[in-house]
Amino acid sequence: MTEEFKHDLPDGMTDWIAEAGGGAITRLERHIARREAWVVDVTRPDESVAEYFLRLDREGDGSGTHSVKSEAKVQTALVETGMKVPAISAWNDDLQAALHERMPGRADLDNAEPEEQAAVLEDFIQQLVLLHSLDPDSLGLDHMPIPATSDECALGEIDFVEQFLGGMVTDPLYTYSLQWIRNHVPERLDRVSLLQGDTGPANFMFHEGRVSAIVDWEWAHFGDPMEDFGNICTREFYCPSTPDEGLAPMFRRYEELSGFPVHLDSVRYYRVQQFVRSIVSLARITAINDPQMPNAMNWAYRYICERATCEALADAMGIELERPELPESATASSLEGVVIQNLRDEVLPAVDGDYPRHRLEHATLLVECLDRQRQFGAELANIELDEIAALTGRRAGSLDDGLMGLDHAIQGWGREKESEVLRYLARRAWRLEYLWKPVVDLFPDRKFSRID
Repeated sequence: MTEEFKHDLPDGMTDWIAEAGGGAITRLERHIARREAWVVDVTRPDESVAEYFLRLDREGDGSGTHSVKSEAKVQTALVETGMKVPAISAWNDDLQAALHERMPGRADLDNAEPEEQAAVLEDFIQQLVLLHSLDPDSLGLDHMPIPATSDECALGEIDFVEQFLGGMVTDPLYTYSLQWIRNHVPERLDRVSLLQGDTGPANFMFHEGRVSAIVDWEWAHFGDPMEDFGNICTREFYCPSTPDEGLAPMFRRYEELSGFPVHLDSVRYYRVQQFVRSIVSLARITAINDPQMPNAMNWAYRYICERATCEALADAMGIELERPELPESATASSLEGVVIQNLRDEVLPAVDGDYPRHRLEHATLLVECLDRQRQFGAELANIELDEIAALTGRRAGSLDDGLMGLDHAIQGWGREKESEVLRYLARRAWRLEYLWKPVVDLFPDRKFSRID
C-alpha cells in the first residue's frame, strides 16, 4: 500500500505513479527548482526501488513545442542516439505528467573542484557536438518546425516569447531589446541542428568527473547551433564553472571536435537573445505572481537578467556603460523589519523539511524587498523621471507614465538614440538590482565569462 504523503498533486497522480512503478510510493518530495518537479521512489513487491523524477504541467494540454510533453518526446528520441539523457519511464496524457528515470549525480558544477569542472566540461562539449551532429529529419520530432533561414532560426523563439507575454507588460527595455534582436539577425548559418534551448551548467548532472545526464529539454527546438553557445554563456553567468580564461577553451574544443567554427559575433547575438527571452518570460511570470511559483527566485532572475541584457547588448554593440550612484542603506526600524526578524528568529527554526524551509526563507526575502521599496522607491522613481525627461524632453507625472512614454518614443526612434537609450536602460537596471537586493543576493556578483 502506498504511504500517505502531504502533497498538492492533481487527483489520480499518486495512483498513476504507483501503477507505473509497479509498487507503492515510499518517497514523495517536492524538488527545489523554478519548474515544478518531484522526487519519487516506488518500492516493488520484490523490495527493489524504482527511482523517478516527476515533471508535470498543471495548465498545459501538451500542444506546442515548449511543454512537458514535448520534453518527453525529445528525450525519448535522444535516448536512441547515445546522448546522455534520462529515459521517460511513463507518460500520462490526461495528467500531462512524465516519470523520468532519476540519474545519479549533482548539478552544481560551480561548487566542484577545478579539475572536476574541466573534466565534466570536456565530456559536456562532446555531448553538445553529438547533439548538433544529429540529422533533424531522422529524429521523428514532427511537432517541431525545422527553420530554413537565419531569420527563422533567430526569431522563431522570440516570436514565441512575445506571444507568451501577450501584452501583459510594457517596458522600454523589452521594446528596445526586441527591436535590437530583429534588427541584428546574424547573416551566417552553417547548419540547422536540434538545440537543447537552455543548455549549459546546472542543466546537466555530473558524477565522478563525467556528465551523467543532460536534463531540462522543455525549450528544445531546431535552430542555429550558435544559439546553444549563447545559452552556455547565459547559464555559465549564473553558475560560473570555468577558470580565468573563461569559455574560450570550450569553444575551441568544440571547433576541433565538430569541424565547424564558433562564430563569436553570432554567439554575442544569441547571448542577447537568450537574456531577452528570459526577461520577457519573467515579466509575465512576475506580473502573475502565482503563489505556487518560486517568486523570490523569479524576481531575482528578472532583475539580474535585465542588467545582464544591457551588458550583453553593450558588448555586442561596442558600447561602454557606467554604473549610477546608489542611495545609502537606511537603518530606521519598520514594521516589515519586525516581520522579518520574527520569521527568521522564531518561525524558521520551528519548520521541518527542506522545501518548506526554502519557501519560508524566500518569502522572508520578499518582505525585505518590500521594506527596501518603502525606503528607496520614491527617491529612485524621481531619478528615473529626470533621466527619462532628458531623453524624451518631457517629465511625466508618474513613473508608469514616464516609462510608457519612453517605450513609445523608442518605437519611433529606431536606431536614432540607440547608444544613449541603452546607457539609460543599464543605469535603470542597476538601480532595480539595488532595490531588489535581498533576492538578487541569491546570485551575488554575477558577470560574464570571457568568450575570446
